[in-house]
Amino acid sequence: MKKILSLLLLALLLTLAACGTGGQNEEEATQGADTTEENTEATENTEAKKLVVGASNVPHAVILEQAKPILAEQGIELDIIPFQDYVLPNKALADEEIDANYFQHIPYLELQMSENDNYDFVNAGGIHIEPIGVYSKKHKSLEDLPEGATIIMSNAVADHGRILTMLQDKGLIKLKEGIDTTAATVDDIVENPKNIEFQADVEAGLLPQVYNNDEGDAVLINTNYAIDAGLNPLEDSIAIEGPESPYVNIITVRSGDETREEVKALVEVLRSEEIQNFIKEEYKGAVVPVSE
Repeated sequence: MKKILSLLLLALLLTLAACGTGGQNEEEATQGADTTEENTEATENTEAKKLVVGASNVPHAVILEQAKPILAEQGIELDIIPFQDYVLPNKALADEEIDANYFQHIPYLELQMSENDNYDFVNAGGIHIEPIGVYSKKHKSLEDLPEGATIIMSNAVADHGRILTMLQDKGLIKLKEGIDTTAATVDDIVENPKNIEFQADVEAGLLPQVYNNDEGDAVLINTNYAIDAGLNPLEDSIAIEGPESPYVNIITVRSGDETREEVKALVEVLRSEEIQNFIKEEYKGAVVPVSE
Protein backbone atom coordinates (compact mmCIF):
# COMPACT_ATOMS: atom_id res chain seq x y z
CA MET A 1 0.00 0.00 0.00
CA LYS A 2 2.82 2.36 0.89
CA LYS A 3 4.41 1.60 -2.43
CA ILE A 4 1.19 2.51 -4.29
CA LEU A 5 0.88 5.79 -2.35
CA SER A 6 4.48 6.61 -3.13
CA LEU A 7 3.87 6.06 -6.84
CA LEU A 8 0.72 8.21 -6.78
CA LEU A 9 2.57 11.02 -5.00
CA LEU A 10 5.40 10.87 -7.53
CA ALA A 11 2.89 11.02 -10.40
CA LEU A 12 1.20 14.03 -8.82
CA LEU A 13 4.51 15.86 -8.40
CA LEU A 14 5.46 15.16 -12.03
CA THR A 15 2.08 16.46 -13.21
CA LEU A 16 2.45 19.67 -11.20
CA ALA A 17 5.99 20.16 -12.51
CA ALA A 18 4.78 19.70 -16.08
CA CYS A 19 1.99 22.24 -15.58
CA GLY A 20 4.45 24.73 -14.11
CA THR A 21 6.88 24.28 -16.98
CA GLY A 22 4.09 24.65 -19.51
CA GLY A 23 2.98 27.94 -17.97
CA GLN A 24 6.51 29.25 -17.98
CA ASN A 25 7.05 28.28 -21.62
CA GLU A 26 3.79 29.93 -22.58
CA GLU A 27 4.80 33.10 -20.77
CA GLU A 28 8.22 33.06 -22.43
CA ALA A 29 6.60 32.49 -25.82
CA THR A 30 4.31 35.46 -25.23
CA GLN A 31 7.24 37.61 -24.17
CA GLY A 32 9.16 36.44 -27.23
CA ALA A 33 6.30 37.43 -29.50
CA ASP A 34 6.12 40.85 -27.86
CA THR A 35 9.87 41.29 -28.33
CA THR A 36 9.60 40.33 -31.99
CA GLU A 37 6.85 42.89 -32.51
CA GLU A 38 8.93 45.56 -30.76
CA ASN A 39 11.94 44.75 -32.93
CA THR A 40 9.84 44.91 -36.09
CA GLU A 41 8.40 48.23 -34.98
CA ALA A 42 11.87 49.57 -34.20
CA THR A 43 13.14 48.46 -37.61
CA GLU A 44 10.26 50.26 -39.30
CA ASN A 45 10.94 53.41 -37.28
CA THR A 46 14.65 53.42 -38.14
CA GLU A 47 14.08 52.59 -41.79
CA ALA A 48 15.62 55.28 -44.05
CA LYS A 49 13.29 58.04 -45.16
CA LYS A 50 13.67 58.72 -48.87
CA LEU A 51 14.09 62.19 -50.38
CA VAL A 52 14.16 62.53 -54.17
CA VAL A 53 15.85 65.70 -55.43
CA GLY A 54 16.18 66.86 -59.05
CA ALA A 55 19.34 68.81 -59.86
CA SER A 56 21.56 70.16 -62.61
CA ASN A 57 24.61 67.95 -63.16
CA VAL A 58 27.17 70.51 -62.06
CA PRO A 59 27.61 71.80 -59.45
CA HIS A 60 24.26 70.90 -57.88
CA ALA A 61 24.30 67.11 -58.24
CA VAL A 62 27.99 67.03 -57.29
CA ILE A 63 27.28 68.96 -54.09
CA LEU A 64 24.32 66.71 -53.29
CA GLU A 65 26.55 63.64 -53.63
CA GLN A 66 28.72 65.07 -50.85
CA ALA A 67 25.64 65.51 -48.67
CA LYS A 68 24.37 61.98 -49.34
CA PRO A 69 26.42 60.05 -46.73
CA ILE A 70 25.81 62.72 -44.09
CA LEU A 71 22.06 62.44 -44.58
CA ALA A 72 22.31 58.64 -44.56
CA GLU A 73 23.70 58.85 -41.02
CA GLN A 74 20.50 60.69 -40.10
CA GLY A 75 18.35 57.95 -41.61
CA ILE A 76 17.58 59.84 -44.83
CA GLU A 77 18.17 58.20 -48.19
CA LEU A 78 18.93 60.87 -50.82
CA ASP A 79 18.02 59.98 -54.40
CA ILE A 80 19.49 62.45 -56.93
CA ILE A 81 17.81 62.84 -60.34
CA PRO A 82 19.95 64.78 -62.87
CA PHE A 83 18.37 67.24 -65.32
CA GLN A 84 19.94 68.90 -68.35
CA ASP A 85 17.65 71.92 -68.69
CA TYR A 86 15.85 74.57 -66.62
CA VAL A 87 12.27 73.57 -67.46
CA LEU A 88 11.81 69.91 -66.52
CA PRO A 89 12.92 70.12 -62.85
CA ASN A 90 9.96 72.36 -61.95
CA LYS A 91 7.56 70.31 -64.04
CA ALA A 92 8.72 67.14 -62.26
CA LEU A 93 8.24 68.87 -58.90
CA ALA A 94 4.71 69.97 -59.80
CA ASP A 95 3.90 66.43 -60.99
CA GLU A 96 5.21 65.04 -57.66
CA GLU A 97 7.85 62.96 -59.43
CA ILE A 98 10.48 64.48 -57.12
CA ASP A 99 10.33 65.95 -53.61
CA ALA A 100 12.54 68.98 -54.28
CA ASN A 101 14.83 70.50 -56.86
CA TYR A 102 18.15 72.29 -56.68
CA PHE A 103 19.11 74.24 -59.79
CA GLN A 104 17.43 77.67 -59.82
CA HIS A 105 17.71 81.11 -58.25
CA ILE A 106 14.83 83.11 -56.78
CA PRO A 107 14.10 85.41 -59.78
CA TYR A 108 13.82 82.38 -62.05
CA LEU A 109 11.52 80.61 -59.58
CA GLU A 110 9.28 83.67 -59.33
CA LEU A 111 9.09 83.96 -63.12
CA GLN A 112 8.23 80.29 -63.51
CA MET A 113 5.48 80.52 -60.91
CA SER A 114 3.99 83.59 -62.61
CA GLU A 115 3.86 81.70 -65.91
CA ASN A 116 2.51 78.40 -64.55
CA ASP A 117 -0.64 78.42 -62.44
CA ASN A 118 -0.01 74.90 -61.12
CA TYR A 119 3.40 75.82 -59.69
CA ASP A 120 2.85 76.34 -55.96
CA PHE A 121 6.47 76.27 -54.81
CA VAL A 122 8.49 77.82 -52.00
CA ASN A 123 12.14 78.51 -51.31
CA ALA A 124 13.29 76.08 -48.61
CA GLY A 125 16.73 77.68 -48.32
CA GLY A 126 19.57 79.28 -50.28
CA ILE A 127 22.75 77.23 -50.77
CA HIS A 128 25.17 78.91 -53.18
CA ILE A 129 25.74 81.59 -55.81
CA GLU A 130 27.08 80.90 -59.31
CA PRO A 131 28.59 84.10 -60.72
CA ILE A 132 27.72 84.32 -64.43
CA GLY A 133 30.65 84.84 -66.81
CA VAL A 134 31.41 86.42 -70.19
CA TYR A 135 33.45 84.23 -72.54
CA SER A 136 35.12 85.10 -75.83
CA LYS A 137 37.53 83.43 -78.23
CA LYS A 138 38.09 86.73 -80.07
CA HIS A 139 38.67 89.26 -77.28
CA LYS A 140 40.59 89.28 -74.00
CA SER A 141 38.42 91.81 -72.15
CA LEU A 142 35.10 93.60 -72.37
CA GLU A 143 37.00 96.78 -73.22
CA ASP A 144 38.27 95.06 -76.38
CA LEU A 145 34.75 94.52 -77.77
CA PRO A 146 34.47 96.43 -81.06
CA GLU A 147 31.76 98.78 -82.28
CA GLY A 148 28.63 96.76 -83.12
CA ALA A 149 29.85 93.66 -81.26
CA THR A 150 27.37 90.83 -80.78
CA ILE A 151 26.83 89.47 -77.28
CA ILE A 152 24.96 86.15 -77.08
CA MET A 153 23.04 85.22 -73.95
CA SER A 154 20.38 82.76 -72.85
CA ASN A 155 16.68 82.95 -73.63
CA ALA A 156 15.92 82.72 -69.88
CA VAL A 157 14.30 86.11 -69.28
CA ALA A 158 14.99 85.83 -65.55
CA ASP A 159 18.73 85.98 -66.36
CA HIS A 160 18.55 89.06 -68.59
CA GLY A 161 18.39 91.58 -65.77
CA ARG A 162 21.30 89.85 -64.10
CA ILE A 163 23.39 89.93 -67.27
CA LEU A 164 22.54 93.52 -68.17
CA THR A 165 23.30 94.68 -64.63
CA MET A 166 26.74 93.10 -64.87
CA LEU A 167 27.38 94.79 -68.23
CA GLN A 168 26.24 98.10 -66.73
CA ASP A 169 28.63 97.60 -63.79
CA LYS A 170 31.41 96.99 -66.32
CA GLY A 171 30.56 100.25 -68.09
CA LEU A 172 29.33 98.83 -71.41
CA ILE A 173 25.70 99.99 -71.17
CA LYS A 174 23.38 102.03 -68.98
CA LEU A 175 19.88 101.02 -67.90
CA LYS A 176 16.89 103.24 -67.13
CA GLU A 177 17.07 105.07 -63.83
CA GLY A 178 15.12 103.51 -60.97
CA ILE A 179 14.39 100.25 -62.78
CA ASP A 180 14.29 96.94 -60.92
CA THR A 181 17.50 95.53 -62.35
CA THR A 182 16.44 91.92 -61.70
CA ALA A 183 13.59 92.47 -64.17
CA ALA A 184 15.53 94.51 -66.75
CA THR A 185 15.41 93.61 -70.45
CA VAL A 186 17.31 94.79 -73.52
CA ASP A 187 14.53 97.34 -74.06
CA ASP A 188 15.56 99.04 -70.81
CA ILE A 189 18.98 100.01 -72.18
CA VAL A 190 19.19 103.81 -72.54
CA GLU A 191 22.88 104.14 -73.34
CA ASN A 192 24.86 101.78 -75.56
CA PRO A 193 28.07 103.60 -76.61
CA LYS A 194 29.43 100.69 -78.65
CA ASN A 195 26.06 99.87 -80.23
CA ILE A 196 26.32 96.34 -78.94
CA GLU A 197 23.81 93.91 -80.42
CA PHE A 198 22.23 91.38 -78.08
CA GLN A 199 21.16 87.92 -79.22
CA ALA A 200 18.98 86.50 -76.47
CA ASP A 201 17.35 83.47 -78.08
CA VAL A 202 19.70 80.59 -77.17
CA GLU A 203 18.77 77.85 -74.71
CA ALA A 204 21.11 78.16 -71.73
CA GLY A 205 22.49 74.63 -72.02
CA LEU A 206 23.68 75.32 -75.59
CA LEU A 207 25.73 78.40 -74.74
CA PRO A 208 29.03 76.48 -74.24
CA GLN A 209 28.59 75.01 -77.72
CA VAL A 210 27.94 78.49 -79.13
CA TYR A 211 31.16 79.64 -77.47
CA ASN A 212 33.13 76.67 -78.82
CA ASN A 213 31.78 77.42 -82.30
CA ASP A 214 33.21 80.95 -81.91
CA GLU A 215 29.85 82.56 -82.60
CA GLY A 216 29.40 86.25 -81.85
CA ASP A 217 31.99 88.39 -80.07
CA ALA A 218 31.14 87.25 -76.55
CA VAL A 219 28.89 84.68 -74.89
CA LEU A 220 27.40 84.90 -71.41
CA ILE A 221 27.33 81.42 -69.88
CA ASN A 222 25.76 80.28 -66.60
CA THR A 223 28.44 78.84 -64.35
CA ASN A 224 26.85 75.40 -64.02
CA TYR A 225 26.89 74.92 -67.80
CA ALA A 226 30.38 76.40 -68.09
CA ILE A 227 31.80 73.97 -65.51
CA ASP A 228 29.92 71.05 -67.05
CA ALA A 229 31.54 71.91 -70.40
CA GLY A 230 35.03 71.90 -68.90
CA LEU A 231 35.43 75.68 -68.61
CA ASN A 232 36.92 77.36 -65.56
CA PRO A 233 34.82 80.48 -64.90
CA LEU A 234 37.63 82.23 -63.05
CA GLU A 235 40.32 81.52 -65.64
CA ASP A 236 38.46 81.23 -68.96
CA SER A 237 36.01 84.11 -68.69
CA ILE A 238 36.93 87.65 -69.73
CA ALA A 239 34.60 89.04 -67.04
CA ILE A 240 32.60 87.52 -64.21
CA GLU A 241 29.81 88.61 -61.93
CA GLY A 242 30.81 89.68 -58.42
CA PRO A 243 30.18 87.48 -55.35
CA GLU A 244 27.58 89.98 -54.08
CA SER A 245 25.12 88.66 -56.66
CA PRO A 246 21.56 88.28 -55.31
CA TYR A 247 20.98 85.23 -57.49
CA VAL A 248 21.27 82.56 -54.81
CA ASN A 249 20.60 78.98 -55.93
CA ILE A 250 17.95 77.44 -53.69
CA ILE A 251 16.29 74.21 -52.63
CA THR A 252 12.75 74.44 -54.02
CA VAL A 253 9.82 72.37 -52.72
CA ARG A 254 6.06 72.28 -53.03
CA SER A 255 4.33 74.70 -50.68
CA GLY A 256 4.04 73.14 -47.22
CA ASP A 257 6.94 70.71 -47.69
CA GLU A 258 9.48 73.23 -46.42
CA THR A 259 8.64 72.01 -42.89
CA ARG A 260 9.29 68.34 -43.69
CA GLU A 261 11.97 66.86 -41.48
CA GLU A 262 13.91 65.51 -44.48
CA VAL A 263 13.85 68.85 -46.33
CA LYS A 264 15.01 70.80 -43.28
CA ALA A 265 17.79 68.27 -42.75
CA LEU A 266 18.89 68.58 -46.39
CA VAL A 267 19.16 72.37 -46.18
CA GLU A 268 20.99 72.15 -42.86
CA VAL A 269 23.53 69.69 -44.25
CA LEU A 270 24.09 71.73 -47.44
CA ARG A 271 24.76 74.79 -45.29
CA SER A 272 27.08 72.90 -42.96
CA GLU A 273 30.74 73.81 -42.65
CA GLU A 274 31.72 70.50 -44.24
CA ILE A 275 29.74 71.11 -47.42
CA GLN A 276 30.64 74.80 -47.60
CA ASN A 277 34.32 73.92 -47.37
CA PHE A 278 33.86 71.34 -50.14
CA ILE A 279 32.29 73.97 -52.41
CA LYS A 280 35.13 76.41 -51.76
CA GLU A 281 37.85 73.83 -52.34
CA GLU A 282 36.20 72.17 -55.34
CA TYR A 283 35.25 75.30 -57.31
CA LYS A 284 37.84 77.83 -56.17
CA GLY A 285 35.44 80.78 -56.15
CA ALA A 286 33.49 79.85 -59.29
CA VAL A 287 30.71 78.70 -56.93
CA VAL A 288 30.24 80.68 -53.72
CA PRO A 289 28.49 79.03 -50.74
CA VAL A 290 26.00 80.92 -48.60
CA SER A 291 24.85 80.12 -45.08
CA GLU A 292 21.51 81.93 -45.00
